[in-house]
Amino acid sequence: MSKIFITIAGMNYRYGTDVLEKGDVVKLVKEPDNIHDKEAIKVKAEGLGTVGYVANSTKTVQGECMSAGRVYDRIGRKAHAKVVYVTPFGAICQIFKSNLK
Repeated sequence: MSKIFITIAGMNYRYGTDVLEKGDVVKLVKEPDNIHDKEAIKVKAEGLGTVGYVANSTKTVQGECMSAGRVYDRIGRKAHAKVVYVTPFGAICQIFKSNLK
């Protein structure tokens, strides 16, 4: 499996970026019924619930991360990712546990 990196966007609308640290594990959950984005992937942290969503816009995807649209069909209903960096605008994570297609 090649390395797949994603950006967690929208963290500042919930708990902020201080709730995650490098090495933390988050759960990625597809949200096909999301009325705003049919490729939405919710990001959940243990003990907190939803902390954001996988970025799906050229304005929110950081660096060479993949957008939710590019990742959506490559993961199963759920996946896990490890936080690699935390920035003031979100977190960069590497998907490490999934039934990648």
